[in-house]
Amino acid sequence: MKKIIGLVLLVFLTSVSFAQELNARVQILTPNISNINKRNVELLQNTIRDFLNNNKWTNDTYLPQERIECNFVITITKWDGSSAYSAEAQIQSSRPVYGSSYYSTLLNMSDKDFDFNYNDGQTLDFSDQNFISNLSSLFGFYAYTIIGLDKDSFSKHGGTPYYLRAQNLLNIAQAGGNKGWRAVDGLRNRFWINENLLNVSFRELRTFIYDYHLNGLDKLQENVPVGAKNIIALLPALQKMDKQKLGSIFPNAYFASKADEITNVLSTTDLQDRMVAFNLLSEIDPANIGKYEALKKTR
Repeated sequence: MKKIIGLVLLVFLTSVSFAQELNARVQILTPNISNINKRNVELLQNTIRDFLNNNKWTNDTYLPQERIECNFVITITKWDGSSAYSAEAQIQSSRPVYGSSYYSTLLNMSDKDFDFNYNDGQTLDFSDQNFISNLSSLFGFYAYTIIGLDKDSFSKHGGTPYYLRAQNLLNIAQAGGNKGWRAVDGLRNRFWINENLLNVSFRELRTFIYDYHLNGLDKLQENVPVGAKNIIALLPALQKMDKQKLGSIFPNAYFASKADEITNVLSTTDLQDRMVAFNLLSEIDPANIGKYEALKKTR
């Protein structure tokens, strides 16, 4: 009996020790492709989900409940009837807020150049050192980016090693000739999100991500006013960011997903604090000033 119990515990501990990092949900949509085989689409969807969830992307130990929540919604816009697909993707990831059931968005990005080739029944092979396929490179790139942002939210600038891995994949994938991997392919693609995440010009924003979650959102369960005031105290540091770069993809995508959340949290403070926050946010994130207007309203 003791041997059986010991074996069960060993299996359990082994499974915990090697728990993967991502808890990804994948949805593939084909709204304008009438002749596509729905069964094959479902198989592709499952193949991608298993690729993301079953690969070990880091050397770290993740408990099952620590896996990073993320969503991939892929809309196929063209299909050649064989193996070539043109698509767009919406990629989201989030992290839990301490002491609550709420998840705070870390990444919400639209990728318009999500083209790939896939043969029915094909397995997804992956290498950090060689280009195998655009499909595995796309999901490897986003896996590292998602992990990097999650690390940034728990450890100051902790995501750097994973952004560097994503950069390595980006450089290798450029040889494949697909769009979205190079600077010349556009201003809001994979090249630029990676460039921004590693660019010292946005170091204050990465510091903000850490402090906002650890000293802001994670404090709300204990004391809402303290957590909200901590967030307001963090905003002046963001004024150091280069104003010419505020329209870049990283700050734009980050604040687009955070503006409502920030407004809701700071709405718990008094009017004087809310006006301070509004004045700072309207300078830091002018694209979402309409959302921050709610901070000016009297309660």
